[in-house]
Amino acid sequence: MRNSFPLTRAPARAPAGRARPVGWSLALWLIALVVAAPILLVLGSLFVPQGETWRHLAETVLPRYLVNSLLLTLGVGAGTALIGTATAWLVTMCRFPGRRLLEWALLLPMAFPAYILAYVYTDALQYAGPLQSALRSSFGLSAGEYFFPDIRSLGGAVLLLVLAFYPYVYLLARSAFLSQSLSLLEASICLCSGPWESFRRVSLPLARPAIMAGVALALMETLSDFGTVEYFGVQTFTTGIYRTWFGMGERVAAAQLAAWLLVFVLALLALERRSRRTLLLPRGELSRLKPLRRYPLAPASALLALAACATPVLLGFVLPALRLTALALGNADWSPSAALWTYARHSLLLGGVGALAAVLVAVVLAYGRRVEPSFANRALARIAAMGYAVPGSVIAVSVVIGFGWLDARLNALGAPLGLTPGLLLSGSVAGLVFAYLVRFLTSAYGAVETGLERINPNLDDAGRSLGHRSLSRLGRIHLPLLRGSLLTAALLVFADIIKELPATLIVRPFNFDTLAVRVYRLASDERLLEASGGALLIVLVGLLPVTVLSSAIAASRRRE
Repeated sequence: MRNSFPLTRAPARAPAGRARPVGWSLALWLIALVVAAPILLVLGSLFVPQGETWRHLAETVLPRYLVNSLLLTLGVGAGTALIGTATAWLVTMCRFPGRRLLEWALLLPMAFPAYILAYVYTDALQYAGPLQSALRSSFGLSAGEYFFPDIRSLGGAVLLLVLAFYPYVYLLARSAFLSQSLSLLEASICLCSGPWESFRRVSLPLARPAIMAGVALALMETLSDFGTVEYFGVQTFTTGIYRTWFGMGERVAAAQLAAWLLVFVLALLALERRSRRTLLLPRGELSRLKPLRRYPLAPASALLALAACATPVLLGFVLPALRLTALALGNADWSPSAALWTYARHSLLLGGVGALAAVLVAVVLAYGRRVEPSFANRALARIAAMGYAVPGSVIAVSVVIGFGWLDARLNALGAPLGLTPGLLLSGSVAGLVFAYLVRFLTSAYGAVETGLERINPNLDDAGRSLGHRSLSRLGRIHLPLLRGSLLTAALLVFADIIKELPATLIVRPFNFDTLAVRVYRLASDERLLEASGGALLIVLVGLLPVTVLSSAIAASRRRE
């Protein structure tokens, strides 16, 4: 009887088994093609003949864009690697007062978009700000009698971007340090004469792949940033794309700038992958070894460790949050403002629709790869989820050009029938939602894929033995078990959409501002008091992914 069941069922299952992968593979091909189309469109602009505008840009501002972008990446890369790695090692490997609080508090700067940090620090450090005013009143100084660094500079942009993006390195470095074994570390301490030398010669090299991946994420965000560098007057590729598009009205030149920025990003990713390839360890090599134990620190060292871990939290979240709250409370008109809630409603609408679209597409990608785990499907899923490495301004330019072309074709086809829908795609929220989908699909896909990996494959076999096809198994087995992962994916994408600025500025429909755009407009006009209410709402929404990641850290701590 045990052998007769598969023999009688096999003929009935074989045709269905061959048909199912075709459907899922087709869906993967379609999604990968649609999501990759904007990236291919921008790269294709490199082959368009260069006009007078491009030659003018190349002779005047393009070298400055290149130098400033390169200096930003070098400064932010070094700063995030230093702060993220040092704080991750201290809270993971050492024992000192406040460690348990700091291991999740170090994530809080993720809630602050870099451009809001720029607005708050500029207000606090400017000549009429509270700090310089206090210095002048305390020491009896007047203008010109003392030196105070200008925060609105390339160095100031590097500092604030480091404070905003070091959590990417911290998260991955901490995960890498947690996975290292006590046996190796104890042996290294004996051979290297102490924990600090062990960190330099053993822990750091083993964690280098994760650190480099975190630095790469931070640099992707740096190259995508628009609000900070534009507000500080630092000319980069991102600001150049925006000015060429809206200031000069040259879409082709803007697309070519976006293409060169994309080439810069792809080269950066290639270098990052090459640096990690030589250091990756086989999976499971350290999993059989003993759990981790922490080094007790002497009182002086413990105080230094506490200061080193608390400083990024104070500068990156606590002080800016206090200043922003004081500004919001000082503006008595911000809470009942009808305009503010209109912008908030626009942001919530875009965030909700974009998060729903990203989660649905991520489920199709991740489950299709699970149903048919072929090399082609794995490659298609990776192509579809590569949008996070592409700056928002690049995606925005390609979406507007591509959807504008589609609108022109639709109007041309409908003209003989008297049907001219106008800017049906490029002039509506559809283009903006699509730009968000391309940009943030990676976050949703990662959360859904991780959730699917936790589901035992035996459940698929059980559902198949009961006659359920792949779509039925998805609805009856996988989606109920994926509720937590789907919620996490939606929250991550929702928070990213609320904070997104460059793509929203370029793609948004006419007279459809969001909280991020409104805050940018007001801050650009030096009206930070009016912008404080919207900025505070954006920060509060940004706490959602921080809460999710803090819960993950708490879960990992319970497993230690």
